Amino acid sequence: MVVDVRTEIEIDRPRSEVAEYASNPGNALAWYSNIKQVEWNSAKPLAVGSRIVFVAQFLGKRLDYIYQVRELEPGKRFVMGTHEGPFPMETTYEWEDAPGGGTRMSLRNRGEPSGFSRLTAPLVARAMRRENRKDLQRLKAALET
Repeated sequence: MVVDVRTEIEIDRPRSEVAEYASNPGNALAWYSNIKQVEWNSAKPLAVGSRIVFVAQFLGKRLDYIYQVRELEPGKRFVMGTHEGPFPMETTYEWEDAPGGGTRMSLRNRGEPSGFSRLTAPLVARAMRRENRKDLQRLKAALET
């Protein structure tokens, strides 16, 4: 079973600002409620191939995983993914201009759970959608204040 969750938000800031802030792993702690720690596992600056370690708390479990940047098109698209753990995941950010000078941002998480995680995939998808909505609201608040 594939889990594929996409959420969107409109942020009243220019696309370049939203994209730069959101794609910077150092800012993840400020707007992702479940991310507890971020550590670079490769040299800065961010580039295709960069590896970043994220420690998260999700559904009561600690998750440690290494994301690798797969695509980086500044101001348009950012894709990172992991093949590790019981729930290999790909995360995609996309930005486009919104009417009035703001930005429409989409956040997509897609993955194929394995083992026991496969049984809980529908629950995980619902929880992920709920958390992504909250995280995008936190991002909006951080950028609009």
